[in-house]
Amino acid sequence: MRFVRASDIKSGGVFLVNGVRNLMARPLTSFHLIVSIMVILVALGLMMVLSASAVEGYAKDGSAYGMFTTQVMFVGLGLILFYLAARMPVRALQKVSLPVLLVSIVLLLLVMVPGLGVAGGGARRWLSIGGLTLQPSELAKVALCMWGAAVLSTRDPRTCSTRELLFPLLPVAFAVAFLVIIQPNQSTTMILGLIVATLLWFGGLPGRIFAAFAGVFVAAGIALAFAESYRAARLFSFFGSGEGDPLGADYQPNQAKFALADGGLFGKGLGQSTAKWNYLPNAHNDFIFAIIGEELGLVGGLIVLGLYVLLGYVGLRIARRSVDPFLRLMSATITVLLLAQAFINIGYVVGVLPVTGIQLPILSYGGTSALTMLAMFGLLANAARHEPEAVVALSGPSPKGLSRWLRLPRPEAYRAPSRRTNRRPAPAAPAARRRQAPPARPARRSTGSSSGEIHYRARGARPSRSWQESRTSAPRERSRRTGRGEWENGRR
Repeated sequence: MRFVRASDIKSGGVFLVNGVRNLMARPLTSFHLIVSIMVILVALGLMMVLSASAVEGYAKDGSAYGMFTTQVMFVGLGLILFYLAARMPVRALQKVSLPVLLVSIVLLLLVMVPGLGVAGGGARRWLSIGGLTLQPSELAKVALCMWGAAVLSTRDPRTCSTRELLFPLLPVAFAVAFLVIIQPNQSTTMILGLIVATLLWFGGLPGRIFAAFAGVFVAAGIALAFAESYRAARLFSFFGSGEGDPLGADYQPNQAKFALADGGLFGKGLGQSTAKWNYLPNAHNDFIFAIIGEELGLVGGLIVLGLYVLLGYVGLRIARRSVDPFLRLMSATITVLLLAQAFINIGYVVGVLPVTGIQLPILSYGGTSALTMLAMFGLLANAARHEPEAVVALSGPSPKGLSRWLRLPRPEAYRAPSRRTNRRPAPAAPAARRRQAPPARPARRSTGSSSGEIHYRARGARPSRSWQESRTSAPRERSRRTGRGEWENGRR
C-alpha cells in the first residue's frame, strides 16, 4: 500500500492554486462565471420549485405542474431580458434608466387602483395585466439600481457637495419607498433602503453623514416592525424562547428547522421531502431553502451557499475592474442586493434572523422576482464584458467562445467625458506694478568657462537622460499612485 507523502499533497495544492490563478487572470473569466452561476441557479431553482410546489399545486388546482409551468414561463421571459440587458450599449442603459424608473412608479400607483391591484394575505402588492400577475415592487429594485448609478456616476465626490450626492436620489427613493410601504411591504422597503445606502457608500458619501443615515434607517426599520401586530409577533418569537406559540408565529421557523434536521448530511433524496406535504407553509417560496436542505442535505445547502458567495466575489470583482463609473456603481449595488436577499432568506430559514418574507434569488417561486433577478444578471454580464481586458480580447475580427455563440456585439472602450473648466483668467497686474523685463545681454563667445553660458542642444543630437526623465516622471508617478482597482472616491 502506497502512502501519500506530504510533498505530493503540497505540490498538488500548488498546482491547483496556480491553475485557479491562471483561470482568474483570463480576460473573460468574470463573464463566463456570471453566465455559469446563472445557469446553475436557474436549473436548480426550476427543479426545486417543481419538487416543493407539486403537493400544494395539486391540492389547489388539481395539477402538480401548475406552479412549475408558470415559473418556466417567467424564467423564459427573464432569459430574454438577460440577453437584452447583456447586449445593450452602456450609454443606452444610462438613458433608459429614467424611463424604467418612471414606469415602475406608475405601476406602483396602479396597484392602489381598485380593479387593477390584486390583494392577498392582507396586502395589495400585485398588479393584474392581461392575465399575468406582476409585482411592481420587484421592478422598482432594478430601476433604482440603474437610475441611482446613472445619477451618481456624473458626480465626483472629491469636488461636489453632499447636497449634490443626496439630491435627487434621496427624495425619489423616499417616494418609491412610500409607495411600497403603504401596500404594505416592509421587507421590500428595507431592501430599497439598502440599495440607496449602497449607492451612497460607493458614491462617496462622507462617513459621518452615512453613519447618521444608517442610524435613521435602523430606527425606521424597528418602528415599522412594531407598527403591525404580525411583524411584532415575529420579532417576539425570534427573541423569545422559540416555543411560546408553536402553532402561531413560531410554526414556520420550527417546521423549517425540522426539515433541515431531517435532511442530514446528504438529504432524503430529490422529491422525498416531508415538510412540503402541508407541514411547512410557503415551502416553494420563502422557505424553499428548507426543502433544499431536506432533500439534498447539508451538502446541497453548502453548495447553494457557495454559489452565492462566488456570485458576490465575481460581482465585486467586476465592479473593481470596471473603469466606467456607471458600471462600477451599478455592479456593486446589484451584487450587494443579491447577496443581502440570499443571506437574509437563508438566515431566517436556519433561525439566525427573524422571518421577513424576502425570497431567495432565482431559487424561490415568483414570476416577477425571476424576471428582475435575471435582468440583473444580464446587467452584471454586460459590465463584465466591458472590463478593459475583456474589451481588448473581444476587439478582434471575430469573437470566440460564448460571446460568438450568443452573438453579442463587441463592447466599446470607456471614454471619459471631457470636463470643461470655468476658471476665469487671472486679472492683469496694475500698470504701475508692472516691471519691464531687463534688456537681453548680447551673447558672448565661449572661452571655456561654463558660468553664464547657455548651451543649446545640437540638431539631431540625443536628449540627455535628465531631460527624458522630466517628460516621463509625471505620468509614471500618476500611474503609480492610481491602482487599477481603486475607486474614484478611495473606497474599494
